[in-house]
Amino acid sequence: MSVDAGQDTTQGAPRNGQPRTSLDTAAARNLATTTKSAPQMQGISSRWLLRVLPWVQVNAGTYRVNRRLSYAVGDGRVTFVKTGSEVRVIPQELGEIAALRSFQDDGALTALADRFTQRQYGPGEVLAEAGQPADTVFLIAHGKVEKVGEGPYGEQNRLGVLADGDHFGEQALLTGDTTWEYTARAGAATTVLVLPRQELEPLLAQSAELRGHLAAFRSLPPQRANRRGEADIELASGHRGEPELHGTYVDYEVRPREYELSVAQTVLRVHSRVADLYNEPMNQTEQQLKLTVEALRERQESELINNPEFGLLNNADYEQRLQPHAGPPLPDDLDELISRRRGTRYLLAHPRAIAAFGRECTRRGLYPDPVEVLGSTVPAWRGVPILSCNKIPISDARTTSIIAVRTGEDDQGVIGLNQTGLPDEYEPGLNVRFMGIDEKAVISYLVSTYFSAAVLVPDALGVLENVNVANWN
Repeated sequence: MSVDAGQDTTQGAPRNGQPRTSLDTAAARNLATTTKSAPQMQGISSRWLLRVLPWVQVNAGTYRVNRRLSYAVGDGRVTFVKTGSEVRVIPQELGEIAALRSFQDDGALTALADRFTQRQYGPGEVLAEAGQPADTVFLIAHGKVEKVGEGPYGEQNRLGVLADGDHFGEQALLTGDTTWEYTARAGAATTVLVLPRQELEPLLAQSAELRGHLAAFRSLPPQRANRRGEADIELASGHRGEPELHGTYVDYEVRPREYELSVAQTVLRVHSRVADLYNEPMNQTEQQLKLTVEALRERQESELINNPEFGLLNNADYEQRLQPHAGPPLPDDLDELISRRRGTRYLLAHPRAIAAFGRECTRRGLYPDPVEVLGSTVPAWRGVPILSCNKIPISDARTTSIIAVRTGEDDQGVIGLNQTGLPDEYEPGLNVRFMGIDEKAVISYLVSTYFSAAVLVPDALGVLENVNVANWN
């Protein structure tokens, strides 16, 4: 019980030498009904992703994404094993290089992996120079490599940025007669594994399987595909008279990807005595359920971002993953991210990444106009809303990612998957089922929500990786 300063705790004792003439407020509270709030929860976020994703009803529990047949050869990233300061490539991961795709001789791959040697490059050091013989394969274990080429007027153009797991120079596996078309320069402290052509020659002499595989790869005719890698559709245009027209068909993927609905669940327990006796002025079960649903929705958004099977960060195509030019999120970086797809609808970023982008805009004297989304005013770049999402992780190195999405089934974008009309449905796609009362008089409710996300075509989703949010210079 609290007392006023200077008040004696004995009932009826004088205050500051004067006798009390009315009932003390501390005693009066025993007979009063307090005015109270509903239970509050700090863990509730804006959950923009759940709000802006168009949700598609999946009655069968599985959603199949049918696409045109694509030729995706060697577009993955190589994985390494690090022991102390020593880095080695996993032999089977060399299959991510196009020329070694589908090569199954583990012995030859192990021998090839053992011939890679580790090198360190400091910022600004040149790994490969334009015009010089392209006789070395480079695997980037850690760091950043910038590809720079000379333009038609002698200017230096940045052609791209490579990072952890990327590789270049695979033509050295096929021939030693080509030259570098660009200069590769370290943009940060970089660790690479290199395989010079002269180290490969003895292995080719020993392994007939590897020699035959590379020879067969060189002799393969170029696959007829459009700029997106999809099997070409033969068409004719601009002709006159009655030439014979091409016959064609649209080829589909033989094994299209299927997304099964995932689930987030918990068991809510409420003692019957609480539910019976303490429901005024607020229903205890209802308040418990309300906070439980909020926690499930938070987990749902986190899974949509980070789940290894369907999370956006893990499902971005490697061709749609970009690296920042200087570390912090620059306007130039967001321009490149947006330009990788038609109709970028939203950008999702951690609040600290949004703050870092704001600092870079202020440094350049740029003040982008905000836009309105679902009745709220949010920051934007080039008219694309930048939505806050605290589920995007920040690493120990203070780096994070910015996600760009095109949404909608009709627009071949990113969509959310759920199923509504569930038994005992409490909210769309979320149900609460009574599980009974145990011998301790505890009532149990099973609270479940079913969901997933699908990327209909690869360019619907892009990620700007390794964004530095700790730059205050």
